[in-house]
Amino acid sequence: MSLTLTVLGCSGSYAAPGNPCTGYLVRSEGAAVVLDCGPGTLGPLQEAIDLNEVTAIVTTHCHPDHWLELPVIRNVFIWFVPRSNVPVYGTAETRAMDQAITVMRSGKTDPLAWTVIDPASELTVGDQRWSFALTDHPVETLAARVDAGGRSLAFSSDTGPGWDFRTLGEGIHVAVCDASHGCEREGEGIPHMSAREAARAASVAGADRLLLTHLAPGCDPDAQLAEASEAFDGDVAVARPGLVLTV
Repeated sequence: MSLTLTVLGCSGSYAAPGNPCTGYLVRSEGAAVVLDCGPGTLGPLQEAIDLNEVTAIVTTHCHPDHWLELPVIRNVFIWFVPRSNVPVYGTAETRAMDQAITVMRSGKTDPLAWTVIDPASELTVGDQRWSFALTDHPVETLAARVDAGGRSLAFSSDTGPGWDFRTLGEGIHVAVCDASHGCEREGEGIPHMSAREAARAASVAGADRLLLTHLAPGCDPDAQLAEASEAFDGDVAVARPGLVLTV
């Protein structure tokens, strides 16, 4: 199996009609990893994969649009699809928030096995190698790189323009980047990128392809695509729920 990315949801900051918050499924020959699990992503996840086949979950930061489906997944693994020791990786802030809202019933064991990660962390999940970098965002936020089968996928998570993909190393085949707004809002101090800034961040890193994501509800995807295409020479696309991209 090739390295693939399935978009479960990609709406920026809050769900749009028919589009949940951020969540992806990263699949390879030896692993199936959920990358972020914002509200509403569990339904699309079940359309993409049997929940017994989920190898691990990676959450990039503590903002709820990127992880708040995790307590629901926990309940599923306790009561409906019994599982144990499912690896979950995320920042210390995310773990603290998850623990704060988790109430375990007496006699039940948490099916999620938490490991706190930071920008220096490196993970091996099946045949996938994961590495991370700190982005330009108000809370500790980790951009992620996945390498498997000779291909590489890089995800910006949420970031402002003070970051680019070079912090994740060379040889990025597909860059998935926060493009929350248009260039008319650059300079307003928004902790997210415009489509043009996303394109520049991918371009300076030499990425082969660019996938724009995290568009705020109401954004025009065609306008975002046109804006990014002027600043990036490779193939550019806009994420949409259900998209399966072969890296």
